[in-house]
Amino acid sequence: LRVHLLLPRAVAAGGPEVRSLRGSWRLRSGNGSVSLGAEVPGCVHTALLRRGLIQDPYYRFNDVMYRWISLDNWTYSRTFKTPFDVRKWQKVNLVFEGVDTVAQILLNNVTLGRTDNMFNRYSFDITSVIQEVNFVEVRFLSAVSYAAEQSRCHKAHSIPPACPPPVQKGECHVNFIRKEQCSFSWDWGPSFPTQGIWKDVRIEAYNLYHLIYFSLTPFFEKSAQQWHLEVESVFDVVSSKPVAGLVTVIIPKLQTQQTFSVKLQPGEGSIVLLVNINKSSDVEAWWPNGHGKQTGYNMTTTFVMEAGYQIEKFSKVYFRTVELVQEPIPGSPGLSFYFRINGRPIFIKGSNWIPADSFQDRVTYDTHRGEITGGKKLLSDTTSKLVYLLFVFDRLRLLLKSAADANMNALRVWGGGVYEQDEFYDICDEIGIMIWQDFMFACALYPTDQSYLESVRAEVSHQVRRLKSHPSIILWSGNNENEAAIATNWFSIPPADIGVYVQDYITLYVKNIREIVLSEDRSRPFVASSPTNGLESVKEGWLSQNPYDTHYGDTHFYDYSNDCWNWTMYPKTRFASEYGFQSWPSFSTIEKVTSPEDWSYTSNFSLHRQHHEGGNFQMLEEVGRHFKLPKSPDPVKKFKDMIYLTQVMQAQCIKTETEFYRFSQSEIIKGEGHTMGALYWQLNDIWQAPSWASLEYGGKWKLLHYFAQNFFAPLLPVAYEDKGILHIYGISDLHVDHKLTLKVVVHSWSSLEPVCTLAKEGVTVKAQSAVPVYNESISDLLERCRNCTRKSCVVTFCLVGEEGLQSPTNHHFLSSLKDAVGLEKTHLSASVSKQDDIYIFVLQTTAIAPFVSLDVGNIKGRFSDNGFLMTEEKKMVVFYPWEPTSVEELESSLILTSLLDVV
Repeated sequence: LRVHLLLPRAVAAGGPEVRSLRGSWRLRSGNGSVSLGAEVPGCVHTALLRRGLIQDPYYRFNDVMYRWISLDNWTYSRTFKTPFDVRKWQKVNLVFEGVDTVAQILLNNVTLGRTDNMFNRYSFDITSVIQEVNFVEVRFLSAVSYAAEQSRCHKAHSIPPACPPPVQKGECHVNFIRKEQCSFSWDWGPSFPTQGIWKDVRIEAYNLYHLIYFSLTPFFEKSAQQWHLEVESVFDVVSSKPVAGLVTVIIPKLQTQQTFSVKLQPGEGSIVLLVNINKSSDVEAWWPNGHGKQTGYNMTTTFVMEAGYQIEKFSKVYFRTVELVQEPIPGSPGLSFYFRINGRPIFIKGSNWIPADSFQDRVTYDTHRGEITGGKKLLSDTTSKLVYLLFVFDRLRLLLKSAADANMNALRVWGGGVYEQDEFYDICDEIGIMIWQDFMFACALYPTDQSYLESVRAEVSHQVRRLKSHPSIILWSGNNENEAAIATNWFSIPPADIGVYVQDYITLYVKNIREIVLSEDRSRPFVASSPTNGLESVKEGWLSQNPYDTHYGDTHFYDYSNDCWNWTMYPKTRFASEYGFQSWPSFSTIEKVTSPEDWSYTSNFSLHRQHHEGGNFQMLEEVGRHFKLPKSPDPVKKFKDMIYLTQVMQAQCIKTETEFYRFSQSEIIKGEGHTMGALYWQLNDIWQAPSWASLEYGGKWKLLHYFAQNFFAPLLPVAYEDKGILHIYGISDLHVDHKLTLKVVVHSWSSLEPVCTLAKEGVTVKAQSAVPVYNESISDLLERCRNCTRKSCVVTFCLVGEEGLQSPTNHHFLSSLKDAVGLEKTHLSASVSKQDDIYIFVLQTTAIAPFVSLDVGNIKGRFSDNGFLMTEEKKMVVFYPWEPTSVEELESSLILTSLLDVV
């Protein structure tokens, strides 16, 4: 259980009074016809759901049925007693950490101010308004009508796109409101433009001064071989004259203690202290997952001022450096684009993160009430059970841990969602997940009028100050795809008018966002967009001719019309920050939000849930290239078969593409290569629907996520064919070279006995690189392994070293599986047993079984392996439960499927 003593806390007499107003509020609709109790933090939709006034908003067609909720203007209100004597305090503030989004704030019928930015922190001075008993109101305006009104008032020039494509069933003009952009719909998500107080709200009363932001930034000075720590504190100083004092910083484990004389000037002022870390201490750096430990050090900062009270801050401080390297590469035009962490180049492996729910208050647990959001009262008779349940239902931890368990070291927090909550970044710090952090602008052009820019400047300043202490964040990025939108003219702007939009772009991302980032945080790189050509884009005036150029920066790449098993269709880019294919989530996930008439690939529900134009057909087409399509007369069986095949197809496609990016890291071919990052689109789901995700809504692993565990493995052999030659590369993220044995086994589809086996010893796989370790012409291979043809045989291979070092076993298909000869329907069986906290599944097969899938329905947990090619009679798979279960429950829920079960 993570005890949050690391949060800022003030101690000693005379310290500020801080009282949270979270908990029970009243909520009423615009005309007062609906009135109910509501939880804060929260939103209107979840309040209505909790009171049983609406069904699950995700059920069937409810996203459209409940559109009325977002179109109404709701009001939150509550009374509270002032828990202190107001006369004792110079200043009392009402602070909102997050208001979603457009609201008028009143206290005792006095308007304190207005909010219009979901990503901002709002603080209102209530010193002269607060009474013994108070009535606070937050009067919301529909985000949908506000956005439409802002668009109407913007007379200068149109700001496209006006509306999302009809297939998304969304709302218009989302680019005119500083709100989660995908809340008006996206090509993987519904339109739920929420209203609510989505973060903490509290009263703060203080004298003389009050600490608002506190951040730690480490720097390493190469010449002196010494770490320094920049400690920045931002205060609101209400004293009429400067306040002097002493600040002491102590990091016990690093034998570091320093005291500084400081003076706080009236107004908002910051003090920056430079702490020199004791040179005789051995500082352990923070490393990404798979490259070392995530060491953090406890640190205490004490402020003792001449007047007033003492402040004591307890923090965790991490030491790491990051550089984004963009340099010429011999034999290639353009520049490199890779990250160096603590001086070591790191191949970035991971995915893209979207909001985990349309309703942010469901994305965490609430320990205050001993009840967990999303169901299940605590059964706690023991602390351990309490800890276990908190752990299980912490959705953020579950999703992020699943990323780390799949050998990922990075996620991109995508620019159409939200700046994630503090816990998200805390967990990433703890488990070594690097974060590419977008600012919240995506796939659109944006206004640049004065009031809009002021709001954005406040947002950026707040978010950078809030987040910059996290070692996990390695990059700030200005937006998602907006450089590309202008460069490739997504919105068909006439050439004569393009200049205005270019000017707007530079004003927003360069002159405002970048300027603030650089002034607030010098410790990590900034790029203006993704995809971008990096320094080349800067050189071309921040907008390059072709942001997708493989010789510079990062690329996004999607292609659903070609054969995804063919590696030659993929760009040999410097850094692949988005790429992907769709699939359907498991039947058990869909079942929760459907009724039986929906269980068909062509049902109204299946069409309604697909928000990407032609998406269901594209999946069908991709599947049909390599697999026989289901033809079962039983419509439900046919639907389940189709779900399975889309997951197999997605996993195999992204495996092919990711392996291509990984084997391109050490070579330049025709001027292209040195690929140093692969972040597929997307990690998680916002609801139960077909999407690009590898984790379903609720956290269940799709087959793709199991494949990712292998294709992101630290040691991996990868095969591809070129002009009739089979090439095998050894890929390593390990820090030292290894001498290994490459085992290549050829199986005929019709037998569990291998046709032929080859062991190549003394293969050197270099540290952190991809090197060719084997090649053979397919015709020689088939000749060597008699009785084999492309259609009747399959190749598997792995790398084995000393002391248990072993790669996953990889496979290479010599033909489409729909053309495979000799494949026979197998009899698959499994026995289940319990061992400590895990369950052992022993599988048996009577024939080779491609894409063996184990599914235990709604039982929360994950397997050690899934979707595999079974070439041996027996295989052991471990199940790691995320909630209490039993052998009986697992046995009765288990569904085993392999390719030939599809009819």
